[in-house]
Amino acid sequence: MSRLGDKIKKIRETKEVSQKQLGKKIGVSEGFINDIEMGKKVINEKFIEKISKVLGEKIEDSSASFEDAETEDERKPKLERPIQGKVKEVWNDAFSSVLKDVSIYKYDLDKVVGKKQMPIISNKVEGYAQDKVLFLEIENDDMLGFRICSGDIAFAHLTHEIENNAISLVDYNGQRVLRQIKKLDSNKILLISNRVSLRTDTVQHNDIQVIAKLDRVEFKL
Repeated sequence: MSRLGDKIKKIRETKEVSQKQLGKKIGVSEGFINDIEMGKKVINEKFIEKISKVLGEKIEDSSASFEDAETEDERKPKLERPIQGKVKEVWNDAFSSVLKDVSIYKYDLDKVVGKKQMPIISNKVEGYAQDKVLFLEIENDDMLGFRICSGDIAFAHLTHEIENNAISLVDYNGQRVLRQIKKLDSNKILLISNRVSLRTDTVQHNDIQVIAKLDRVEFKL
């Protein structure tokens, strides 16, 4: 446990604030607070100020200060070359708080076929909860007329909402397919695909289940 983490933990427990409550108030997870207190996360002064404000007590990072009991030799600056592995570990911990590995799936969402890193902003990825985002590997040319081709990678978010004009991954007729959705009325919708020519299917709302909505596509060149 680091000196800073130990100090945060003691103040938090004195104030009878749980890790979950503290994390919620500053927009991070309970696990992130635990990593800070265990010294596994590196945080800046601005983040320390946020914690201080929530806990109502000034917290200072004294991790760089020396103990009174240290000898004069220990007080002298050391010119040793930093260990590469340790430096890399610190940077990895720092970036893990601002980047997320978002999984790439086939349409069945069964196995992860790859990962892409995405920035975390305000504890969200592209404005969505971190556990709701994913990438889809386009499996066929059903949406070729929409410039969505087999092999492309699409960023999407999980949702069951039937959204007008959205291109979504849906369960339909026992298959999982990409279709554009057009609402006709309160009961009927139009499913649109365009492999060679435009094709439409009129279905009832309860004939399909929306799995995810596509937000953007990375074209394969």
